[in-house]
Amino acid sequence: MTKTAQFETKTKALIDDLKSVCANYGLGNDGNEFKIITQVFLYKFLNDKYVYELKKIEPKLAEAENIDDALKEFSDDELELLSMQISENTALIAPKNLLSRLFEQQNKDKFADIFDETLLDVARANNNIFSVLTQGGERIVLFENISKYVTDNRDAFCKALVNKLVSFSFEQIFEEKFDFFATIFEYLIKDYNTNAGGKYAEYFTPHAVAKIMAACLVTDKNVNNATCYDPSAGSGTLLMNIAHAIGEEKCTIYSQDISQKSSALLRLNLILNNLVHSIQNIIQGNTILSPYHKQENGQLETFDYIVSNPPFKLDFSDYSADLDNKANKDRFFAGIPNIPKSKKDSMAIYLLFIQHIMHTLKPATGKAAIVVPTGFITAQSGIDKKIRQKLVESKMLAGVVSMPSNIFATTGTNVSILFLDKANTKDVVLVDASNLGTKVKDGKNQKTVLSDAEEQQIIDVFNTKEAKEDFSVVVSYEDIKVKNYSLSAGQYFEVKIEYIDISAEDFAAKMKTFENNLESLFSESKSLEKEIQNNLKSLKYE
Repeated sequence: MTKTAQFETKTKALIDDLKSVCANYGLGNDGNEFKIITQVFLYKFLNDKYVYELKKIEPKLAEAENIDDALKEFSDDELELLSMQISENTALIAPKNLLSRLFEQQNKDKFADIFDETLLDVARANNNIFSVLTQGGERIVLFENISKYVTDNRDAFCKALVNKLVSFSFEQIFEEKFDFFATIFEYLIKDYNTNAGGKYAEYFTPHAVAKIMAACLVTDKNVNNATCYDPSAGSGTLLMNIAHAIGEEKCTIYSQDISQKSSALLRLNLILNNLVHSIQNIIQGNTILSPYHKQENGQLETFDYIVSNPPFKLDFSDYSADLDNKANKDRFFAGIPNIPKSKKDSMAIYLLFIQHIMHTLKPATGKAAIVVPTGFITAQSGIDKKIRQKLVESKMLAGVVSMPSNIFATTGTNVSILFLDKANTKDVVLVDASNLGTKVKDGKNQKTVLSDAEEQQIIDVFNTKEAKEDFSVVVSYEDIKVKNYSLSAGQYFEVKIEYIDISAEDFAAKMKTFENNLESLFSESKSLEKEIQNNLKSLKYE
């Protein structure tokens, strides 16, 4: 087993241990379990990262057998001086708030209060960099009182958590790369990021989809100072993938999502992936009603890259009328979906997200990748078609990849990825990847899994704009207009007619066979006709 595999196994074991503690205190599958697991995991990660950074700049600490004993030999001023040398991307942990000090106090009375106050003090000390903003300007700090979620035995509960944390170390893991932390993050939140969350359900985007989107968007290896935005970020899988494709140090992340839970998970994801500098751009709020990121002149901010897997259907009837105003005339150029008399939760909100993304792409150079229901690419009327017309007539469309069914285990809706590129000067590539993948069971659901080779096949064909039989086509904007703006690759595949050369004698023989068969059928028909007539004559009234 490689070191990376060993680290992965140990980290997953820690997560399982923390969940086990929650289950033992009656919090298994409780709505608050994810808050405890993610916050305790994050405290441990930040604690070890701080110690790791201290050891890098102070040899005495690196050589110490017991880091806590070694720290006690430093005065407060000396520790402050050391802390000033640490990157601002590392949370500062006062010595009294280190995990080792918590462990020493575990048998004190009211240990739960000590535990809670420790986490709150860490949150206060790092409020400026590690807080998530709401659209109203409130700060959501790193940690809250955790022990309040258990009614009895609060001290024992907190003690159990600390004992799981203290036997594990992240210090050897900080050199691991994106794939490691993506795997750990997915494992950490897998029980908490499902579509069972009610009205504002968060959907986890499969890693294969996120990888394909990033690889097709980022083809230039010399990107610098790029801005990457997701207006419905969820836990940030798409943003992490595109940041990794560009280089975490070469880009800044921006997001907005109405879900407090998603914003908390996204912050955790940014910290794990060395993107702390972007936390200040993570906004909890309603993108469609109140987009947050704006320029100094009040216009909406524009971005180099936008990725999104927006909710497809959502009841936004409460604020639908508020969207229909002069300020939104350009943003929602194709229109706002009507409020249905029934099934308001089926309102196609993804149409608003597509229009918002088109509006916030950087002029002339912006690129975007959006997950859409496949029905969008062929709809014959309405807002869907108006959007496709605009994409084609403004030559903003770069291509479409239609994914296999059940690529998302949580929804049976077929999905496609819509690629936009304001700098596109060439034809458009349409890929039909619906026949790729292997069907596997995922709990009660069935999902389709793409192999690495299949993922790369899609990426290569898209980026080289290659036409492959029954898989991809390269078409002009005029071709798309002729096909009534359909973006389905299948409608552009050639219909093949196979011709077979035969001799005159063979042709005559075939024709003779056809004549004989036809005569036989006619003869049988006459016989049946006579039989039916005779039967009718034999019928009598009784």
